[in-house]
Amino acid sequence: MTSPELVPILKHMLNQSPSLDLVFQALADPTRRAMVERLVRGPASVSALAEPLRMSLPAVMQHLQVLEASGLVRSEKVGRVRTCQVVPSTLRTAEEWIGERRTLWERRLDRLGEYLAEHPDHPQDGSAP
Repeated sequence: MTSPELVPILKHMLNQSPSLDLVFQALADPTRRAMVERLVRGPASVSALAEPLRMSLPAVMQHLQVLEASGLVRSEKVGRVRTCQVVPSTLRTAEEWIGERRTLWERRLDRLGEYLAEHPDHPQDGSAP
């Protein structure tokens, strides 16, 4: 049986999951997270993003393609320079999903704390009475 508080979250998750899956898959890689961290500070060219990384430019481009496919990053080419920037709304979607989970667990822990406060006679070390 599904609890009433989970129904709106479940509906929201079903509506968000394909794009959210791509976002979390993209962020699963440390190189891509480093790129996003750099782009949060402002737009950067591909060569600027590649500079601190120990990889070829084609490898950097592959990482950027994953970030673009997830919707986390968009790029624009002007002349010979491709400039990338983060897409804040996509980042917010992931942040909201994580925040909803955090809120749910905080409520559960609060309820557990209230229960334990109301029942102080129960052992707290996990052993049976």
